[in-house]
Amino acid sequence: MSVLIWVQHLLGTGHFKRAATLAEAMAADGLDVTLVSGGPPVEWIKPEGVKLEHLPGVRARDRQFSAMVDLDGQPIDQVFIAKRRAKLMAVLARTRPRVVITEMFPFGRRAFQFELIRLLEAASSFVPRPKILSSVRDILVIKSDQSRYDWMRDLVQTYYDHVLVHTDPNLVPFDLTFPHAKEIASKIVNTGYVTEKPAIAEPKINSMAPEVLVSTGGGRVGAKLIEAAIKARAQSRLKDVPWRVIAGGFADQAELNALRSKLPLGIILTGPSPDFQARLANSLLSISQAGYNTVVEGLRMGKRMVLVPFETASETEQSLRAERLSNMGLAQTISETDLTPESLAKAVDTALDRPPPQVVDLNLDGMANTVRFVQDLLMPEPAARVHR
Repeated sequence: MSVLIWVQHLLGTGHFKRAATLAEAMAADGLDVTLVSGGPPVEWIKPEGVKLEHLPGVRARDRQFSAMVDLDGQPIDQVFIAKRRAKLMAVLARTRPRVVITEMFPFGRRAFQFELIRLLEAASSFVPRPKILSSVRDILVIKSDQSRYDWMRDLVQTYYDHVLVHTDPNLVPFDLTFPHAKEIASKIVNTGYVTEKPAIAEPKINSMAPEVLVSTGGGRVGAKLIEAAIKARAQSRLKDVPWRVIAGGFADQAELNALRSKLPLGIILTGPSPDFQARLANSLLSISQAGYNTVVEGLRMGKRMVLVPFETASETEQSLRAERLSNMGLAQTISETDLTPESLAKAVDTALDRPPPQVVDLNLDGMANTVRFVQDLLMPEPAARVHR
Protein backbone atom coordinates (compact mmCIF):
# COMPACT_ATOMS: atom_id res chain seq x y z
CA MET A 1 0.00 0.00 0.00
CA SER A 2 1.55 3.30 -1.08
CA VAL A 3 1.54 6.66 0.69
CA LEU A 4 2.62 9.99 -0.82
CA ILE A 5 3.64 12.79 1.56
CA TRP A 6 4.33 16.35 0.32
CA VAL A 7 6.35 18.70 2.55
CA GLN A 8 7.92 22.13 2.12
CA HIS A 9 10.41 23.74 4.50
CA LEU A 10 11.45 27.34 3.88
CA LEU A 11 13.63 28.64 6.72
CA GLY A 12 14.18 25.85 9.23
CA THR A 13 13.78 22.09 8.98
CA GLY A 14 10.94 21.49 11.44
CA HIS A 15 8.35 20.65 8.79
CA PHE A 16 10.71 18.26 7.03
CA LYS A 17 11.74 16.63 10.33
CA ARG A 18 8.14 15.95 11.36
CA ALA A 19 7.17 14.62 7.92
CA ALA A 20 10.30 12.46 7.75
CA THR A 21 9.58 11.04 11.22
CA LEU A 22 6.08 10.02 10.14
CA ALA A 23 7.28 8.70 6.78
CA GLU A 24 9.94 6.53 8.41
CA ALA A 25 7.45 5.16 10.94
CA MET A 26 4.97 4.27 8.19
CA ALA A 27 7.70 2.56 6.17
CA ALA A 28 8.78 0.58 9.24
CA ASP A 29 5.16 -0.57 9.56
CA GLY A 30 5.18 -2.01 6.05
CA LEU A 31 3.87 0.84 3.94
CA ASP A 32 5.46 1.96 0.65
CA VAL A 33 6.16 5.63 1.38
CA THR A 34 7.31 8.37 -0.97
CA LEU A 35 8.30 11.67 0.66
CA VAL A 36 8.29 14.61 -1.77
CA SER A 37 10.33 17.54 -0.46
CA GLY A 38 10.27 21.01 -1.97
CA GLY A 39 12.92 22.61 0.22
CA PRO A 40 16.72 22.56 0.36
CA PRO A 41 18.24 19.08 0.88
CA VAL A 42 18.56 18.15 4.56
CA GLU A 43 21.62 15.95 4.59
CA TRP A 44 21.49 15.21 8.32
CA ILE A 45 17.93 13.77 8.24
CA LYS A 46 17.66 10.56 6.22
CA PRO A 47 14.43 8.63 6.88
CA GLU A 48 15.11 4.91 6.53
CA GLY A 49 13.02 2.84 4.13
CA VAL A 50 11.51 5.94 2.50
CA LYS A 51 11.71 6.95 -1.17
CA LEU A 52 12.78 10.59 -1.14
CA GLU A 53 11.92 12.77 -4.13
CA HIS A 54 13.23 16.34 -4.43
CA LEU A 55 11.33 19.02 -6.32
CA PRO A 56 13.31 22.02 -7.59
CA GLY A 57 14.15 23.62 -4.26
CA VAL A 58 12.57 26.74 -2.77
CA ARG A 59 13.53 28.58 0.41
CA ALA A 60 12.64 31.84 2.14
CA ARG A 61 14.87 34.77 1.21
CA ASP A 62 15.06 36.00 4.82
CA ARG A 63 13.61 35.49 8.27
CA GLN A 64 10.70 37.81 7.44
CA PHE A 65 9.63 35.46 4.60
CA SER A 66 9.63 38.51 2.33
CA ALA A 67 9.93 36.36 -0.80
CA MET A 68 10.51 32.81 -2.02
CA VAL A 69 13.72 32.14 -3.92
CA ASP A 70 15.43 29.14 -5.47
CA LEU A 71 18.48 27.52 -3.89
CA ASP A 72 20.74 30.05 -5.67
CA GLY A 73 18.81 32.94 -4.13
CA GLN A 74 17.02 33.89 -7.35
CA PRO A 75 13.28 34.71 -7.47
CA ILE A 76 11.20 31.86 -8.81
CA ASP A 77 9.37 32.41 -12.08
CA GLN A 78 6.68 30.66 -14.11
CA VAL A 79 9.19 28.37 -15.81
CA PHE A 80 10.48 27.24 -12.42
CA ILE A 81 6.93 26.75 -11.14
CA ALA A 82 6.03 24.66 -14.20
CA LYS A 83 9.05 22.39 -13.61
CA ARG A 84 8.08 21.81 -9.98
CA ARG A 85 4.48 21.10 -10.86
CA ALA A 86 5.44 18.68 -13.63
CA LYS A 87 7.80 16.79 -11.33
CA LEU A 88 5.14 16.49 -8.64
CA MET A 89 2.52 15.28 -11.11
CA ALA A 90 4.98 12.71 -12.49
CA VAL A 91 5.63 11.33 -8.99
CA LEU A 92 1.89 11.14 -8.32
CA ALA A 93 1.24 9.30 -11.60
CA ARG A 94 4.08 6.86 -11.00
CA THR A 95 3.24 6.00 -7.39
CA ARG A 96 -0.60 5.93 -7.66
CA PRO A 97 -0.85 6.30 -3.86
CA ARG A 98 -3.71 5.00 -1.76
CA VAL A 99 -3.12 7.85 0.70
CA VAL A 100 -2.00 11.41 -0.11
CA ILE A 101 -0.80 13.63 2.74
CA THR A 102 -0.02 17.34 2.43
CA GLU A 103 2.08 18.59 5.32
CA MET A 104 0.68 21.89 6.68
CA PHE A 105 -1.38 22.67 3.56
CA PRO A 106 -4.03 24.10 3.38
CA PHE A 107 -3.42 25.56 6.88
CA GLY A 108 -0.11 26.95 5.67
CA ARG A 109 2.08 26.97 2.56
CA ARG A 110 -0.64 28.82 0.64
CA ALA A 111 2.05 30.13 -1.71
CA PHE A 112 2.38 26.58 -3.09
CA GLN A 113 -1.23 26.25 -4.19
CA PHE A 114 0.10 26.48 -7.75
CA GLU A 115 1.12 22.83 -7.49
CA LEU A 116 -1.00 21.53 -4.62
CA ILE A 117 -4.41 22.35 -6.06
CA ARG A 118 -3.36 20.44 -9.16
CA LEU A 119 -2.19 17.56 -6.95
CA LEU A 120 -5.52 17.46 -5.10
CA GLU A 121 -7.55 17.60 -8.31
CA ALA A 122 -5.51 14.84 -9.94
CA ALA A 123 -5.58 12.57 -6.88
CA SER A 124 -9.33 13.08 -6.52
CA SER A 125 -9.83 11.85 -10.10
CA PHE A 126 -8.12 8.50 -9.48
CA VAL A 127 -10.20 5.32 -9.33
CA PRO A 128 -10.14 4.19 -6.63
CA ARG A 129 -9.81 7.63 -5.12
CA PRO A 130 -7.04 7.80 -2.51
CA LYS A 131 -7.71 9.09 0.97
CA ILE A 132 -6.50 12.68 1.18
CA LEU A 133 -5.17 13.94 4.51
CA SER A 134 -3.70 17.13 5.86
CA SER A 135 -0.95 16.77 8.46
CA VAL A 136 -0.69 19.91 10.58
CA ARG A 137 1.16 20.93 13.74
CA ASP A 138 -0.48 22.21 16.91
CA ILE A 139 -0.35 25.94 16.17
CA LEU A 140 -1.06 27.98 13.04
CA VAL A 141 0.43 31.36 12.27
CA ILE A 142 -2.16 34.01 13.11
CA LYS A 143 -3.70 35.63 10.01
CA SER A 144 -4.86 39.24 9.96
CA ASP A 145 -6.97 38.56 6.86
CA GLN A 146 -9.90 36.46 8.09
CA SER A 147 -10.71 35.33 4.56
CA ARG A 148 -7.58 33.17 4.70
CA TYR A 149 -9.30 30.98 7.29
CA ASP A 150 -12.36 30.69 5.06
CA TRP A 151 -10.10 29.55 2.20
CA MET A 152 -8.54 26.85 4.42
CA ARG A 153 -11.94 25.58 5.54
CA ASP A 154 -13.31 25.50 2.00
CA LEU A 155 -10.36 23.48 0.69
CA VAL A 156 -10.72 20.97 3.51
CA GLN A 157 -14.40 20.56 2.80
CA THR A 158 -13.76 20.17 -0.94
CA TYR A 159 -10.81 17.78 -1.05
CA TYR A 160 -9.83 16.34 2.34
CA ASP A 161 -11.08 13.26 4.13
CA HIS A 162 -9.29 13.98 7.41
CA VAL A 163 -7.11 16.57 9.11
CA LEU A 164 -4.42 15.04 11.33
CA VAL A 165 -3.64 17.63 14.00
CA HIS A 166 -0.45 16.68 15.81
CA THR A 167 -1.36 18.10 19.18
CA ASP A 168 -2.87 17.30 22.55
CA PRO A 169 -5.88 19.59 23.09
CA ASN A 170 -5.03 19.72 26.80
CA LEU A 171 -1.98 21.78 25.85
CA VAL A 172 -2.99 23.42 22.56
CA PRO A 173 -6.51 22.89 21.15
CA PHE A 174 -6.69 23.41 17.39
CA ASP A 175 -9.44 26.02 17.69
CA LEU A 176 -6.98 28.25 19.56
CA THR A 177 -5.50 29.27 16.19
CA PHE A 178 -8.07 27.97 13.68
CA PRO A 179 -11.43 29.69 14.17
CA HIS A 180 -13.34 27.28 11.86
CA ALA A 181 -12.33 24.13 13.74
CA LYS A 182 -15.92 23.36 14.76
CA GLU A 183 -17.08 23.48 11.13
CA ILE A 184 -14.67 20.70 10.15
CA ALA A 185 -14.80 18.89 13.48
CA SER A 186 -15.92 15.60 11.89
CA LYS A 187 -12.67 15.51 9.89
CA ILE A 188 -10.25 16.48 12.67
CA VAL A 189 -8.16 13.75 14.32
CA ASN A 190 -6.02 14.85 17.26
CA THR A 191 -3.11 12.43 17.06
CA GLY A 192 -1.01 13.65 19.96
CA TYR A 193 2.41 15.21 19.57
CA VAL A 194 4.76 13.61 17.06
CA THR A 195 8.21 12.69 18.32
CA GLU A 196 10.53 9.79 17.81
CA LYS A 197 10.84 7.38 20.70
CA PRO A 198 14.50 7.72 21.68
CA ALA A 199 16.59 4.69 20.78
CA ILE A 200 19.53 5.58 23.00
CA ALA A 201 21.94 3.04 24.39
CA GLU A 202 22.58 3.60 28.09
CA PRO A 203 26.36 3.16 27.70
CA LYS A 204 26.40 6.07 25.24
CA ILE A 205 24.63 8.34 27.73
CA ASN A 206 26.75 7.14 30.63
CA SER A 207 29.92 7.93 28.69
CA MET A 208 28.91 11.59 28.31
CA ALA A 209 29.72 14.29 30.83
CA PRO A 210 26.69 16.22 32.09
CA GLU A 211 26.28 19.48 30.16
CA VAL A 212 23.88 22.25 29.24
CA LEU A 213 22.52 21.78 25.71
CA VAL A 214 21.86 24.87 23.61
CA SER A 215 20.21 24.24 20.22
CA THR A 216 18.73 26.40 17.49
CA GLY A 217 16.83 23.83 15.43
CA GLY A 218 17.74 23.13 11.84
CA GLY A 219 17.34 26.55 10.31
CA ARG A 220 19.22 29.75 9.55
CA VAL A 221 18.04 31.74 12.56
CA GLY A 222 19.37 31.54 16.09
CA ALA A 223 22.58 33.59 15.98
CA LYS A 224 21.37 35.90 18.75
CA LEU A 225 20.60 32.94 20.99
CA ILE A 226 24.03 31.39 20.35
CA GLU A 227 25.85 34.63 21.17
CA ALA A 228 23.81 35.17 24.34
CA ALA A 229 24.35 31.59 25.53
CA ILE A 230 28.12 31.82 25.06
CA LYS A 231 28.22 34.86 27.36
CA ALA A 232 25.52 33.65 29.78
CA ARG A 233 27.43 30.57 30.97
CA ALA A 234 29.83 32.55 33.16
CA GLN A 235 26.90 34.34 34.84
CA SER A 236 24.80 31.27 35.70
CA ARG A 237 24.97 28.67 38.45
CA LEU A 238 25.96 26.16 35.77
CA LYS A 239 29.19 27.99 34.92
CA ASP A 240 31.31 25.02 36.00
CA VAL A 241 29.80 22.47 33.58
CA PRO A 242 30.29 22.35 29.79
CA TRP A 243 27.77 24.10 27.56
CA ARG A 244 27.31 22.48 24.15
CA VAL A 245 25.85 24.72 21.44
CA ILE A 246 24.38 22.99 18.37
CA ALA A 247 23.77 25.39 15.50
CA GLY A 248 21.29 24.80 12.70
CA GLY A 249 22.46 23.01 9.58
CA PHE A 250 21.66 26.05 7.44
CA ALA A 251 23.38 28.53 9.79
CA ASP A 252 25.87 31.01 8.33
CA GLN A 253 29.22 29.22 8.43
CA ALA A 254 31.26 32.44 8.41
CA GLU A 255 29.42 33.62 11.54
CA LEU A 256 29.96 30.26 13.24
CA ASN A 257 33.68 30.24 12.39
CA ALA A 258 34.04 33.74 13.83
CA LEU A 259 32.41 32.60 17.06
CA ARG A 260 34.56 29.47 17.24
CA SER A 261 37.73 31.52 16.98
CA LYS A 262 37.02 33.21 20.31
CA LEU A 263 35.06 30.61 22.30
CA PRO A 264 35.77 30.69 26.04
CA LEU A 265 36.79 27.47 27.78
CA GLY A 266 33.82 25.25 28.60
CA ILE A 267 31.82 26.11 25.47
CA ILE A 268 31.55 23.65 22.56
CA LEU A 269 30.04 24.87 19.27
CA THR A 270 29.03 22.29 16.64
CA GLY A 271 26.67 21.77 13.71
CA PRO A 272 23.81 19.23 13.66
CA SER A 273 24.65 16.18 15.73
CA PRO A 274 23.61 12.56 15.09
CA ASP A 275 23.81 12.17 18.86
CA PHE A 276 21.30 14.96 19.53
CA GLN A 277 18.81 12.76 21.37
CA ALA A 278 21.53 11.24 23.53
CA ARG A 279 22.89 14.71 24.24
CA LEU A 280 19.41 15.93 25.18
CA ALA A 281 18.78 12.90 27.39
CA ASN A 282 22.08 13.50 29.15
CA SER A 283 21.66 17.26 29.54
CA LEU A 284 21.14 19.08 32.81
CA LEU A 285 18.98 21.62 31.01
CA SER A 286 17.92 22.48 27.45
CA ILE A 287 18.09 26.00 26.03
CA SER A 288 16.44 26.33 22.63
CA GLN A 289 13.99 28.13 20.44
CA ALA A 290 10.39 26.97 20.76
CA GLY A 291 10.10 24.93 17.59
CA TYR A 292 7.75 21.96 17.60
CA ASN A 293 10.29 19.13 17.38
CA THR A 294 12.83 20.26 19.98
CA VAL A 295 10.12 21.19 22.48
CA VAL A 296 8.33 17.85 22.13
CA GLU A 297 11.58 15.91 22.48
CA GLY A 298 12.33 17.87 25.64
CA LEU A 299 8.87 17.13 27.03
CA ARG A 300 9.19 13.42 26.28
CA MET A 301 12.50 13.30 28.16
CA GLY A 302 11.23 15.39 31.06
CA LYS A 303 13.87 18.09 30.63
CA ARG A 304 14.03 21.48 32.26
CA MET A 305 13.77 23.92 29.37
CA VAL A 306 14.50 27.57 28.70
CA LEU A 307 12.77 28.70 25.51
CA VAL A 308 13.62 31.72 23.37
CA PRO A 309 10.96 31.61 20.62
CA PHE A 310 11.75 32.75 17.10
CA GLU A 311 9.35 35.57 16.35
CA THR A 312 8.66 38.19 13.71
CA ALA A 313 5.64 40.36 12.98
CA SER A 314 4.13 37.50 10.95
CA GLU A 315 5.61 34.46 12.74
CA THR A 316 3.70 33.94 15.99
CA GLU A 317 3.72 30.14 16.27
CA GLN A 318 6.75 29.68 18.55
CA SER A 319 5.79 32.55 20.86
CA LEU A 320 2.35 31.09 21.43
CA ARG A 321 3.74 27.60 22.07
CA ALA A 322 6.27 28.98 24.55
CA GLU A 323 3.53 30.94 26.31
CA ARG A 324 1.35 27.84 26.69
CA LEU A 325 4.23 25.81 28.07
CA SER A 326 5.22 28.58 30.47
CA ASN A 327 1.65 28.95 31.75
CA MET A 328 1.59 25.22 32.52
CA GLY A 329 4.92 25.37 34.33
CA LEU A 330 6.66 23.26 31.69
CA ALA A 331 9.31 25.77 30.62
CA GLN A 332 10.96 29.12 31.28
CA THR A 333 10.49 31.62 28.47
CA ILE A 334 12.36 34.72 27.27
CA SER A 335 11.28 36.77 24.27
CA GLU A 336 13.89 37.51 21.61
CA THR A 337 13.53 41.22 22.31
CA ASP A 338 14.38 40.65 26.00
CA LEU A 339 17.23 38.22 25.33
CA THR A 340 20.57 39.21 26.86
CA PRO A 341 23.31 37.12 28.49
CA GLU A 342 22.04 38.38 31.84
CA SER A 343 18.38 37.51 31.22
CA LEU A 344 19.35 34.09 29.88
CA ALA A 345 21.55 33.30 32.88
CA LYS A 346 18.71 34.34 35.19
CA ALA A 347 16.25 32.10 33.33
CA VAL A 348 18.66 29.17 33.59
CA ASP A 349 18.95 29.64 37.36
CA THR A 350 15.17 29.94 37.71
CA ALA A 351 14.65 26.76 35.69
CA LEU A 352 17.10 24.93 37.96
CA ASP A 353 15.00 25.86 40.98
CA ARG A 354 11.92 24.23 39.46
CA PRO A 355 11.27 20.48 39.30
CA PRO A 356 11.53 18.78 35.90
CA PRO A 357 8.27 19.04 33.92
CA GLN A 358 5.66 16.39 34.62
CA VAL A 359 3.90 15.53 31.36
CA VAL A 360 2.24 12.22 32.22
CA ASP A 361 -1.14 13.53 31.06
CA LEU A 362 0.09 14.78 27.67
CA ASN A 363 -0.34 12.63 24.58
CA LEU A 364 3.14 12.27 23.07
CA ASP A 365 2.30 9.21 20.96
CA GLY A 366 1.43 11.11 17.79
CA MET A 367 3.82 9.09 15.64
CA ALA A 368 2.32 5.71 16.53
CA ASN A 369 -1.24 7.05 16.49
CA THR A 370 -0.78 8.55 13.02
CA VAL A 371 0.64 5.33 11.60
CA ARG A 372 -2.22 3.34 13.12
CA PHE A 373 -4.80 5.75 11.68
CA VAL A 374 -3.32 5.52 8.17
CA GLN A 375 -3.18 1.73 8.36
CA ASP A 376 -6.82 1.63 9.42
CA LEU A 377 -7.75 3.78 6.42
CA LEU A 378 -6.13 1.20 4.15
CA MET A 379 -7.99 -1.76 5.62
CA PRO A 380 -10.53 -3.35 3.26
CA GLU A 381 -14.11 -2.45 3.96
CA PRO A 382 -16.12 -5.12 5.80
CA ALA A 383 -17.79 -7.62 3.45
CA ALA A 384 -21.21 -6.47 4.56
CA ARG A 385 -20.44 -3.01 3.19
CA VAL A 386 -18.82 -4.24 -0.01
CA HIS A 387 -21.48 -6.75 -1.12
CA ARG A 388 -25.03 -5.59 -1.54
